[in-house]
Amino acid sequence: MQDAGHDMKARMRADLRAAMKEGRGGDARLIRTLIAALDNAEAPPARSGSGAAEQHRFLSGSAEIERLSLDADRVRAILLAEIEEREQAAAEMDRLDRPDRAEAIRAEVRLATGYLSRP
Repeated sequence: MQDAGHDMKARMRADLRAAMKEGRGGDARLIRTLIAALDNAEAPPARSGSGAAEQHRFLSGSAEIERLSLDADRVRAILLAEIEEREQAAAEMDRLDRPDRAEAIRAEVRLATGYLSRP
């Protein structure tokens, strides 16, 4: 099975390295956020009856849990949610008469939208 989440994060990590080398801090912050959103979606649901206090033996592998795989539709939905969140924030900045901040957020929307069209 093709793991679209893994593939997208690989592309994002390459873009993150380029953004950091080129000194594009805002782009790097956004890409890190998008990677984190995908990472969070790959986290398996908590098992019932297991609490944070559950003990594991060090290096026993007992704490290792396989991550979930994301298909292309799920990756797209996650990216669309991140974009929508930023579009709402930009609209709020417009409402608050902060056009400079609104434009910065819209630049994030444009960068994130670019990942929707990538294979």
